[in-house]
Amino acid sequence: QVQLVESGGGLVQPGGSLRLSCVASGFIFSSAVLRWYRQAPGKERELVASISSAGGVTNYADSVKGRFTVSRDNAKNTVYLQMNSLKPEDTAVYYCRAHGLGVYWGQGTQVTVSS
Repeated sequence: QVQLVESGGGLVQPGGSLRLSCVASGFIFSSAVLRWYRQAPGKERELVASISSAGGVTNYADSVKGRFTVSRDNAKNTVYLQMNSLKPEDTAVYYCRAHGLGVYWGQGTQVTVSS
């Protein structure tokens, strides 16, 4: 059974940091391209960051470049999203997605940036 479980969300003040984690099981994690998406209320889901299977290639949305860092630990079947200098507009539910033989989504974790 495939599972992706995100954690690490919460309430943070503007300028603060959070690190999201997504632990995977049930598929060959090391072969999968991993992506983080987010969806704010009333908006479409948008791609935030992606990382290649070996971790050597990363890409970011313009809105988060220089503030967010995606990484992975294939030994732990985990992908991370380090978020720094958070802004109120980063408030959203964050989802991880794995694309291997199939496409799998986690359930999401809420990030709220507010003073």
